[in-house]
Amino acid sequence: MEKKKIGIYKVIAYFTIYSIIGFLIETIYAIIVYGNVESRQGFLYGPFCPIYGVGAVAMILALKNLKPRIHSLFIGGFVVGGIVEYLISFFGELILNVKWWDYSDKFLNINGRICVPFCCFWGILAVILLKIINPQVDKLIGKIKSNISIETIKKLAVITALVMIINTLITTLAVNIFIGRTIEENNLNASNKENYVALYKYFYSNKQRKTFVETFWGEKLMVKIFPNIKIALEDGTSVNAQEYYKHIKPYYFKIR
Repeated sequence: MEKKKIGIYKVIAYFTIYSIIGFLIETIYAIIVYGNVESRQGFLYGPFCPIYGVGAVAMILALKNLKPRIHSLFIGGFVVGGIVEYLISFFGELILNVKWWDYSDKFLNINGRICVPFCCFWGILAVILLKIINPQVDKLIGKIKSNISIETIKKLAVITALVMIINTLITTLAVNIFIGRTIEENNLNASNKENYVALYKYFYSNKQRKTFVETFWGEKLMVKIFPNIKIALEDGTSVNAQEYYKHIKPYYFKIR
């Protein structure tokens, strides 16, 4: 069987499209489960949930040459999705000192990063992705490619990649400052406390820098955009940052 090849431009397109789809899925999930219309963004700017983008790309690349049988795709998605989710959780905590999610109370979890129920979700998603959604996405990408030049496609891909990289860097900085502020103002014994507090003090020790942060990355915005951020503490537990901002609603509005 001839192996399918996927170029870098298509990978960028997949990441972008599935990050947006993931955002929509997470938004609908929050409405159904919590009755809230709340932010499910992974980046500070834009309707992107990058874990879905990374997960979809990983699944497509890893499973594209499997026979399209439901059980094969489910097992592959279970494994690949679990690995991606674990690594994103691990590096998110290592780099940002935050826990985007915590499955410690879920059935058969590993370090609270992944659990069997959500790995099953990844398995189901892989089946739907490879058998239903991605063929349609490929058709859409094919139509776009047939209507614009390869030079334009390359430019769009480069611009999209740069936007995502810049968004990642800005998000990382804004989240770190927010965490430093939360740690310092509430005297939390967080991991890497000195580094986060030092960054917070650097920005807040200067009037212009402080005004910039409070204007563009203020506590209200950060709580609404990232309502589920959990700060890792030295004792191995975590605390939800929004607990220290009770005056801010961590959602846009309630449906029920």
